[in-house]
Parts: sequence; C-alpha cells; structure tokens
Amino acid sequence: MSPDLEKPVPDRRDHGPSADATDRARWISLYVLCTGVLMIVLDVTVVNVALPSIQGDLGFTDSSLAWVVNAYLVPFGGLLLLAGRLSDLMGRKLLFVAGLVLFVAASALCGLSSSQEMLIGARFVQGIGGALASAVVLGMIVTMFPEPREQAKAIGTFTFVAVAGGTIGLLVGGALTEALSWHWIFFINVPVGIATVALAQRLLERDRGAGFGDGADLPGATLITTGVMLSVYTIVKAADEGWASTHTLVLGAISVVLVAGFFVRESTARSPLMPLSILRAPNVGAANAIMGLSMVGFFGIGFLGALYLQRVLAYSPVEVGFAFLPATLIMGALSLKYTERVIVRFGPKIVLTVGMALVVVSLVLFARVPVKGDYVVDLLPALVFQGLGAGLAFPALMMLSMSGAAPEQAGLASGLIQTTQQVAGALGLAVIATLSATKAEDLVADGRSEAAALTSGYHLAFVIGAVAVSIAVALAITLIKAPAGLPGHGHGAPEGDGATEPVVAPVHV
Repeated sequence: MSPDLEKPVPDRRDHGPSADATDRARWISLYVLCTGVLMIVLDVTVVNVALPSIQGDLGFTDSSLAWVVNAYLVPFGGLLLLAGRLSDLMGRKLLFVAGLVLFVAASALCGLSSSQEMLIGARFVQGIGGALASAVVLGMIVTMFPEPREQAKAIGTFTFVAVAGGTIGLLVGGALTEALSWHWIFFINVPVGIATVALAQRLLERDRGAGFGDGADLPGATLITTGVMLSVYTIVKAADEGWASTHTLVLGAISVVLVAGFFVRESTARSPLMPLSILRAPNVGAANAIMGLSMVGFFGIGFLGALYLQRVLAYSPVEVGFAFLPATLIMGALSLKYTERVIVRFGPKIVLTVGMALVVVSLVLFARVPVKGDYVVDLLPALVFQGLGAGLAFPALMMLSMSGAAPEQAGLASGLIQTTQQVAGALGLAVIATLSATKAEDLVADGRSEAAALTSGYHLAFVIGAVAVSIAVALAITLIKAPAGLPGHGHGAPEGDGATEPVVAPVHV
C-alpha cells in the first residue's frame, strides 16, 4: 500500500466547524470529478442511439458511420496512459480542467457539424479531451481520501458513475434524439461542462506536479501513444477487414513492436515516462490482469446483451436502457452505500473475488437465454447478478489497483488501469463479437432461423466471457495481496514481507 495510505488519519469529528467544512469540500470536489467522468462516459453510448439519425442527416455509409464512434475511441484509449503520467508531472487539477475545456469545445463543434469530416474531426478532439480529464480522476481520489473507509466509499461513487453511465447514456440519447435532434446529444455537454469547469477551478485543490526533471521522455511517449492508438485502430477495423487479413496482421504486428519498443525504452531511460517498477508494486500488475479479463465479460453483457434485446426480442433503444436499469440501480445502491462497509469489514480481496464470481453466474445465465426469452424469467435474474457482481467487484478492484502505487505515481496507476479497461474491453469485445457473428452466419447457412442463429452466437460469446471472468477469479485468489490496514492483511507477517511494504522504486523525474 502506498505510504500515504498507511499514515494515521486524524479524527475530523473532534476538530470543530472548520474540519467539517474541509470534509464537506472534499466530498463536493468528488462530485465535481464524477460529473466530469459521467459526461465523458455518457458520450460513448449516447452516440450509439443517435447513429441512424446522424447517418440520415450527413449521408454516412454503413462502413463510414462506424467512425463516428471510432474517432472518439482511438485517441481516448491511446492517450489514457500518457495522460495519467503527465498528470503526475504537471499537476492533476491542471490536466483535468484542460481536458474538460477541450472536451466541451469539441462537443460544441460536434453539435454544429454539418459534414462528415467536421463531425469525425471534432469527435477525435473529444477523445483527446476525454482521455486527459478521465485519466487523472482515480489519482485525485486516492490523494483526497487516504483513509481506507472513505477511500472505498469515494471509489465506489466513481465506479458507479463510470460503469452506470453507459445505461444512462442509452436513456438520455434516445430521449434527446427523439424529442429534439441528434445535435443535442452533444450540445447538452456544453452547459454541464462549463459548470463543471467553473466548480473544478474553485473547489479542487491545486497540486504541484513532480516536474519533468531531466526532460520529458518524448521517445517513450511517442512509442506508447502511437502503439496503443494503432492497436485500438486495428481492433476496431478488424471487424470490417477480417482478423486474418493482411491489413489487420500488419498493423497488429506494428503496434506490438511499438509497445515492445516502449518497454525497452522505459527500462533504460533516465527519466522514464512509465517507471517499470509500477508493475512490481503490490497488486498493480495483478489488478490490471484481472481488469483485462473481466472486461471480456462486462463488455459482452453490455454490447451483445443489448443486441439480443434489439435483434432477437425487438426492443427499442430506450427499452434496452430501461431493461438494464435494474442492474444499474443495484450497482448504484452497492457502490454508493454498502460496498465500502463490506470492503472495510472483509477486505477488498474477498469482496473482489465474490463479486467476480457473481458476474460469472450472470454470464452463465445469459448463455442460457432462449430465442423467445421472457424478461422477468430469463433476463432479470442475470441482470440482478450482474448488478450485484459489478457493485461489489469494481470498487474493490479499483482500490486494489491503486493501493500499491506511491503517491507520485497515482496518476500513472490511474491511467494504467483505465487503459487496460478500454483496450482489453475493445479487444475482447471484437474477438467475441466476431466469433458470435461467425457462428450465427454458419447456422443461418445450415437452415436455422435468424433469431435462433443470433441467439446461439450470443450464447458462445457469453460462455467465453464466463471463462475469462473465471480466470480473473482465480487470479484474484492467488495473486492479490490484502492491503495493509484492512481485514485479510495477515497480521503477524514477518518484517519486510512484500505484502506489507511498498516495493515501488523512487521515481526520478
């Protein structure tokens, strides 16, 4: 656990009105951060609902329409790690506010777009702003809330916003598109963003970054940003080009070489962008591996579950949003009120393991939905287990992913776990969606009805997701160490035990 998390925290209850005001300000600051995150997360799914209207107005073809989404995802996924590290060096408040300003300005341009080129370009800038703002949030939270109980509650709030934003986006996007026009899914960001920037400037404490020391690691920054952005691009294009196509194989190989070159560079650089010691910190590497595997299951539920509702059961986009609402409400109740108590009582390792096991149950239930599924009988139980599992697992996982990082590496750890979430989710979803579609096409060719073929394809995807999350459960049991100061830590461990002492090397910047 980082040194700051091991320091005793004074009891604010006995410090009078000024301490109460300070405590109140921290929680208001958290809500400001979460508002910025919600706006950015909403922008992914809110666009999905409006795609048919955008296509009709601006004349996109079916293949080019995907770039309304991909133009945002490529820079967003590619810049999270770099943004997280830059926040440690330049100051987290500065990067958060700068990212929000860029995001809001790009949102206005998206709303004003009258051509395909203008909309895609503005979406790319939106992705840059979204990465800058969202990458720093976890680092700011663990700095503002060093005491374990408060930190668990704060991370639970952040996790709920980050995970539930997708469902809210379906509802908001459908309502705005039907009531006004697709332009308003972007215009709505402007007043919300301006208010968030103003509150962030006023309420967030200004922090001084560590500085660039001997200079920025420009070669490392170029390698990792180019490599990750190219990998995200390759993933999102693989569905069109084919996984075994020359286009996919060549670009995939180049992205692997670039990322490998980054790790070689970081092992020798005097002032590395990402000190590799971060991966040896307690729980950081394991938490990222668990995140990567779990995203295969979660993205599968969100994306393929929505397709099942729309293409097999003929739900409208807004009805899909309402269908997922029970999972969102359960997740919210746990994340916002109960998970922090459970974490403090049993420890994040146990909570993570149980939560992930519940997600496996959800995926198994999804893998059994029939062609003419009944919402209450066939879907609601799976969604209940999803909400329970996510509400327990993700706050614990986020807490564990940050617990081993030194204070000066909090932004880097935050960017790393979110990069893993986005890239692994995109890759996992692309793989299971391709396998699902291939199976469905084969079954249609064999004479099965389209609905039956689609359902069988989704079943395969959910089974793969269940296997991936089951492996994540095994990793949680075997690799995760309970942080010091929380249940399950293992009192009486010998002095110097890696489970109790941070092993992060000093950062030379």
